[in-house]
Amino acid sequence: MNANARNATIYRMVTPDHVCPFGLKSLALLKREGFSVDDHWLTTRKETDSFKAEHDVKTTPQTFINGERVGGYDDLLRYFGKEARDPKAVTYQPVLAVFGMGALMALAVSWAAFGEMLTVRAAEWFIAISMCILAILKLRDIESFSNMFLGYDLLAQRWVRYAYLYPFGEALAGILMIAGVWLWLAIPVAFVIGTIGAISVFKAVYIDRRELKCACVGGDSNVPLGLISLTENLMLIAMAVWMLINRIEG
Repeated sequence: MNANARNATIYRMVTPDHVCPFGLKSLALLKREGFSVDDHWLTTRKETDSFKAEHDVKTTPQTFINGERVGGYDDLLRYFGKEARDPKAVTYQPVLAVFGMGALMALAVSWAAFGEMLTVRAAEWFIAISMCILAILKLRDIESFSNMFLGYDLLAQRWVRYAYLYPFGEALAGILMIAGVWLWLAIPVAFVIGTIGAISVFKAVYIDRRELKCACVGGDSNVPLGLISLTENLMLIAMAVWMLINRIEG
C-alpha cells in the first residue's frame, strides 16, 4: 500500500429504495484512514448495472485509490491491513453477548431491588434471564432452530415435537425463576431439559466426536457445539438443583 495515497474514489449504490450499507462502511473507513473521498452515487439499477459491466465487477461499492481499483468493502479492509469477516467462520460472539447482557441485566435488577449488585438473587437472575434471552433467539425462527437441534439432541431425534417445545420450556422455566413463583414447575423443566441437553452434547462432541454447530442461540448461528454448550446445560441443572435445595430448606 502506498502510504502517501490520500485520495480515493468510491462508487456506491444510493437509490430512493436502497442505500448500500457496505458503501457507507467503505466511505466511513476511508475517512477514518485520512482519505479525501470523491463519492459517486449510483442512483438507479440501470446505472449500477452499467457500472458493473464497464468495470467487469459483480458487486458495488467499488473503491479506487490512485486510479487503481481496490474493490469492495472486504477488499478495502484487507488493503488497510484489517481482518475481513468470514460469514462461515465459527464464533462464540453470540453466546458471549447473551451471557454478558444477562449478567448486566441481573446486576441491574439486583441493584434496583436490594440496593446492591452482588447478591445471591443476582446470580439466580443471571441464569434465568440468560435462559429467556436464549429462548427468544430460538423462537424468532423456530424452524431453523429445530433443524439444527435435531442434528444432535437425543430426545428430539426420537420425538421431533420436542425440538419445537424446547424453547417454550426454556422460556417458561426462565420466567418463573425470575419471578420466583411456581418453582414446582420451573425446577423439573429446567432439570429435564438441562440433563437431556448435557447428555446429548457430551455424546455428540466427546464420544461421537462430531463437528456440529450449536442451536443454543438459534438455527442460523456459527457457534460450535462443544464445551460452551455443555456448560450452558450444566448451568440449567445447577440452577434447578440450587432452587430445589432452597425450596426444601425454606
